[in-house]
Amino acid sequence: MTPDRPFKGALLLVPGEGLLAVMAAMIKHLSDTLPVEMIVFGRNLIGLAVLLPVLVASGGIRDLRTSHLRLHFIRGFTGVTAMFCFFFTIAHIPLAEAVLVKMTVPFFLPLVAWLWLKDRISGYTWAAIVLGFVGVGVILRADEGVVDPVMLVALAGAAIMSVAKVSIRRMAASEPPHRVVFYFSLFATLLSALLLLRVQQMPTGTEMLWLLAIGSVAIAGQFAMTTAYQLARPGQVGVYNYSAVVWAALLGWLFWGETLVLSTVLGTLLIIGAGIWNLKSR
Repeated sequence: MTPDRPFKGALLLVPGEGLLAVMAAMIKHLSDTLPVEMIVFGRNLIGLAVLLPVLVASGGIRDLRTSHLRLHFIRGFTGVTAMFCFFFTIAHIPLAEAVLVKMTVPFFLPLVAWLWLKDRISGYTWAAIVLGFVGVGVILRADEGVVDPVMLVALAGAAIMSVAKVSIRRMAASEPPHRVVFYFSLFATLLSALLLLRVQQMPTGTEMLWLLAIGSVAIAGQFAMTTAYQLARPGQVGVYNYSAVVWAALLGWLFWGETLVLSTVLGTLLIIGAGIWNLKSR
C-alpha cells in the first residue's frame, strides 16, 4: 500500500464530484429523449474514445500491461452496474435527491474496506456511519412507511459503487490512475453494450454531441476520483463525496427549478454532520 495523503485526496475529490454533478445534469437533460441503456453505453464508449488519444499523447498507452485483470473486471462490473442505477435514478427524481441518496457511498466505504482490505474502523467512524444512515432514512422519509422504489435503486447503486471505489484502493500499489481509468472504460463499454440488446432507438446528431460532452466530463471526473482514492484510504476521503450535493442542488435549481423539501434538508445536514464528525476523528 502507498502512504496515505488525505489532504491531497480531498482536494481532488471535491472538484471531481463537481464534474460528475455536471455530468449528471447533462444525463437528466438527455434522458428526456434517450433511454438510460443508450446513455450508459454512449457515456462509456465516448469516454473510452476520448481517453485513448490522451493515453497515446501522454505515452500511457505503452503502460497498460497489468497483472490485476480480475480486479479491473470487478471495478468495471460494479462500476457500470452502479452507473446504471444512478442514471436511472437521475432520470426519474430531482437531481439533488438522486445525488443525496448517492451520498450513502462514504458510509458504505469503510464497511467494504473493513471486510475486503481489513481496514480498522474506529468508534468515531462507526458513529458517523450510524448518523449518516439516519440522515438517509430522513431523506427517504422511511418513517412514513412508504419509500419511493427509485430511491431504493439509488441506495443499491451506492452500495455497489462502494465496492468499485475500494477496488481502486486495492490496486493502488501497482496500478497508476491512467491504467485504472483505461480498464474501467474498456470493461464498462463492453458490459454496457449488453444493455443495448433491448434498445432499438439510435441517437440523433444533437444527442451524440450531448453524449460526447457527458463522456468527456466523466473521464475528467474519473481521473480526479481515481487519483483521490489512490492517495488515501476510502474511509479518510470518502466523506468529501457530500460536496456533490452543493453542485447538484445548484444545477437542479438553475435548470429545473428544483428545491429541497424540509426532510431532504434535515437529512443532508445529518449526512454532512456525520462526514465532519468522521473527519475530526482522523
